[in-house]
Parts: sequence; structure tokens; C-alpha cells
Amino acid sequence: MLRAMPNNTPKPPVISDVARRAGVSVPTVSRVLNGAAYVSEEKRSKVMKAIEELDFRPSAAARALVARQPKLIAVIAGNTSRYGYAETIRGIEESARGAGYTVSITVVESAEDEIVARAVSLVLDQPLAGVVVLKFDPPGVAALHRIPKSIPTVSISGVREVGVPQAVLAEADAAAEVVDYLLGLGHETVQHVRVPPSRKEDGRTTGWRRALVAHGARVPVPVDAGWEPESGREIGRALAADPAVTAVFCGNDEIAMGVIRGLTEAGKSVPGDVSVVGFDDHPLARMWTPPLTTVDQDFAGLGSRAYGLLETLIAGGKPKKFSSERPTVIIRESTAPPPA
Repeated sequence: MLRAMPNNTPKPPVISDVARRAGVSVPTVSRVLNGAAYVSEEKRSKVMKAIEELDFRPSAAARALVARQPKLIAVIAGNTSRYGYAETIRGIEESARGAGYTVSITVVESAEDEIVARAVSLVLDQPLAGVVVLKFDPPGVAALHRIPKSIPTVSISGVREVGVPQAVLAEADAAAEVVDYLLGLGHETVQHVRVPPSRKEDGRTTGWRRALVAHGARVPVPVDAGWEPESGREIGRALAADPAVTAVFCGNDEIAMGVIRGLTEAGKSVPGDVSVVGFDDHPLARMWTPPLTTVDQDFAGLGSRAYGLLETLIAGGKPKKFSSERPTVIIRESTAPPPA
């Protein structure tokens, strides 16, 4: 009788053996091997030590994984449903897809440390080629600060700031142009209803204040709105009670629509009694009653420009620090000279 003799040749270690020796998960070992996602220095050291102790040699499949460049672009945003956010993400996604990349979108719901850390951790667990952060609000700002410098990263905002390469819209210049226009119509000053800022003050507010000061006009205290149009409606009712208010510049079109609704409900005529200007050129702005004077921001182009900066970074180049474009003021029927 032939009997198979036991094979005492030890099996070569596999990736799970490395994970067990290092005390980490198998995906963590994979991330160390492919170098595509951030791994803490402590875990990386443990994995490398285990690889050395076990004399681990990656399989052909693992070597192919290392050689393959990641094809995933991560987008981090505080919101995806608002007009500006959605259009910007569309611009990123269309440009990235055209270059053969897949795009993942992660929403950071608030600027609380725990929530931001959890969202960024989910992003970093992926095999990333690069990251684009929409820095339109505090959650976006907080997320950007947690991205490791080793990962190609670009931010998008309305204000130039020192840091990673940025695609920006020159909101302050456009806001100043709006104020210049309203003062040119004869209004003595311009009230400002601002949306929640990403920092102490955003470009729209800065440009509004700068223009009033330049003209020697009175600078009213800004009125803070939320993101919902209903908050603009309540503010419109309140502004209607002040006869000194003849012109209002709003932080976005949805709030401007709410302000117009509140003003008209309180018996004011727009633009007969009060002129109202929005920002962003929402698709409904031209359909509103009256059609809304606003600022046209090319959000899709903004996203495309951000991807262009990121593509240069991924390729190892040095993109310019800022890609800036000035929005265009669109004059419609919600503005007129003040009442005689």
C-alpha cells in the first residue's frame, strides 16, 4: 500500500498572517502594500515589522495591486442638495469621469470633531488618487484640515486662502459690483441678508461692506439667515417694517426669494418699494416674480477647474495655487431706483 507522506514544508506566509502578527486588519495591510490610502505611522511600522519577521513576499496579484494607480477621486462636502454644491460636484464628476476616474462623495453633516473625523476616516479607507473638498461651509473647512498632506488635495471656495491649491469664484468682487449697481440707482445704502458663512465672514459679505465703505455709505448690521428660504421670508417681513430699507442684497437666490415673499406679504412692492438682489443665478431665479437680479456663478466650471488642479497634482506637477474666475451680475426686474 502506498501511503502519502506528510509534507513538512512550511507554507509561505500570506497577507492574513501578516495582519495577525501585526495586530491589524487585512485591509490595513493591503493599504500599506498599495500605498493608496493613509495609514497611521504606528500601524505602518507594525505591518512592516511583521513583513520582515515573516519574510512575507507579496503574490503576483498583490504586486499588480501595488503597480496599479488608484482611479478614485473623493469629494468631501457639507451638502449635496443645494444648487451650488450639486452643480460644483457635477463639474468635478464629469471632468474626472472623462479622464477615467470614479468619483465618491462623502457628506460631512456638521463641524463637530467626532463627525468630521468619522467622515474623513471613511474617505481615507479608500484607495485614493486624490481629494476635492468643497470649502463652502464650516464642515468643509474642518474636513480639509484633517486630510494628510501626503494625499493630493484641492479645495473649492469663494475666498482665496493660503494652503492647498484652490479653485475659487471671486465672490467679493461680484458682491461689490452688486452694491455699486444699487447705489448707482440712487439707494442710500444696501441691507445685507447673509447665509451661514464658512468662517467669520465670507466673500459676499466682505465685498458688500467694502463697496459701501468705498462710497461713504452707511454700513447696516448684516441680518443672518439660515439655509432654508423660509428664514428669508421671516426676514422680509421684518425688513418691511423699516422705511429706511430700500435695497436688499441676499447671500443666495433661495433666501432672496424668501425675502421677496415676506416683503410682499407685508404690503411692500418689489422693486417699487424695495429692490432685492440674490446670488448664484439659481435656475428658478429668472422664473420668479419678479425675475431676480442676481450673480451668475459657473459652479460646474468651478468643479471642472478644481479637477484640473487635482489632475496636475496627481501627475506629480505643480499646479498654480489659485484658479480664480469672476462671476457675472445679471440684471433683471427685481431692482429699480428707490421710491421718490
